Amino acid sequence: MKTLVLLLIVAFAAGASAQCRCETMKWATCDGTPCNCFLLVGKGERQNLDCTKLIPKCFLMQAEMYRARKGQSTRTIGGKPVETAIVDNDGIYDPDCEANGLFKAKQCNGTEECWCVNSAGVRRTDKGDKNLKCEELVETHWVRLQLKHNQTTADVDPAKLKTAIADAIQDRYQLDKNFVKEIQYDKDARMIVVDVKKEIGDRQADLTRMAYYMEKDIKALPLFKDTTKFEPTVAGQKLQLEEILVYYVDEKAPTFTMKRLTGGVIAVIVVVSLAVIAGLVVLFLSRKRDRARYEKTQQRELEEVQHALS
Repeated sequence: MKTLVLLLIVAFAAGASAQCRCETMKWATCDGTPCNCFLLVGKGERQNLDCTKLIPKCFLMQAEMYRARKGQSTRTIGGKPVETAIVDNDGIYDPDCEANGLFKAKQCNGTEECWCVNSAGVRRTDKGDKNLKCEELVETHWVRLQLKHNQTTADVDPAKLKTAIADAIQDRYQLDKNFVKEIQYDKDARMIVVDVKKEIGDRQADLTRMAYYMEKDIKALPLFKDTTKFEPTVAGQKLQLEEILVYYVDEKAPTFTMKRLTGGVIAVIVVVSLAVIAGLVVLFLSRKRDRARYEKTQQRELEEVQHALS
């Protein structure tokens, strides 16, 4: 009898343990009753998680940096909607997060060099020193996803593509499909451009979590506990995505200056400017020479007329 009771207790404990897991974060450690899940970040601190939602991007980046320092796996080595749209060219860094998972407006990555970020944690200013002022965390209200899918056995129906993409985003990333505003499709390039937008001033929906999770899915390292990926189904045909590029449009335009340009780009600008100036100088001298010839011709003709009259 005692043996049976012991077996039941062990079975119950094993069942409870199996149910205590974080479906939205595969690196999480979960235990206890009630179930509690956390990530190791920074220098090994615990960051408690709400696994009923996507994990804030700031916490995810902190976890990636922790894992990178420990030699653990993190990630694999993917047209602007408006001129002010920006992409994440700086890559991963160890961010400072608010208690709720939002990025702090000013980031320094543990160095003397600092910069301002948007709500996606993407740099939106030139880098400066620790005296740099970042008055607010500027919200990203529009995300453009530029996707490329693999070859398909049948043509993709553009008319059904928007519904398929929107449904897949809602099902996998918990983002209302009504935020998917527009889909463009280039059949020859196999390119899908998805515009996901919210109203300016909206602080409830977080488009950046969806974009980050999708990046991971498509770059072959899903953050979810399961190993499936983002594969919209169009007319019974799954689209396997092979590339993704994310553009972020903020409620306020970024404030980059010429410092952001690389030496090569600046050199090209200088060369082009010099060429234009040289061209203007040549044009000026050419016109001046032609004018001098015209004036000499006029003077000679006038002298000939005066000589004939006399």
